[in-house]
Amino acid sequence: MPAASLLQLIWLASPALPVGGFSYSEGLEAAVEWAGVDSEARARDWLVDQLHLGLARGDLAVVAEAVRAWRADDLARIAALDAWVLATRESAEFRLQAEQMGRSFLEWLKLHHADAAACCAGLAPTYPVAFALAAARSGAGVREGCLAFAFGWAENMTAAAVKAVPLGQSAGQRMLARLAREIPAAVDDALTRTDDTRQSFSPMLAILSARHEAQYSRLFRS
Repeated sequence: MPAASLLQLIWLASPALPVGGFSYSEGLEAAVEWAGVDSEARARDWLVDQLHLGLARGDLAVVAEAVRAWRADDLARIAALDAWVLATRESAEFRLQAEQMGRSFLEWLKLHHADAAACCAGLAPTYPVAFALAAARSGAGVREGCLAFAFGWAENMTAAAVKAVPLGQSAGQRMLARLAREIPAAVDDALTRTDDTRQSFSPMLAILSARHEAQYSRLFRS
């Protein structure tokens, strides 16, 4: 991979990217209170399961397809993928995250690609679709773009676990190392998904997300 493309992917995966990912726990904060996620081992296993059963089957598969669609200027395909993301958000918080992070990502992308908004043709892309646009512009391969997306997710979720469980920084690094080992297989799974096999089915996660809306004390927006 050209150095410029590699650096772009590192940038896209950075938790310092101003898109608000740090403010979401994707149900983890509720899981700490109601699902017994109260230790490093349980938080690690929770996130590994979420990676394989949720992210790989859904959003990662969307990113892979959306990168290809952006490169082909297939706006009909982009719109269909974006609609699928919105349709599979099972709580108000999950939908808010997809919309807000997508909007913020597009605003950031405009700083580096003046035509970013124009190429969306009026579409307000959700986060996975907006990320795919940036990955497509980076010149990196589809798999590499998915790896960057997954690692960015893993960093944000590990940081959420450190704050919410709570855990120490060393525990967080051990969890991130485990997730990094699991990510290549999750990406490979995502790359095999088609419209017929892509799915979003995590009922307990959806219930916890809905309960989080009324959680008495919370740090995160989801």
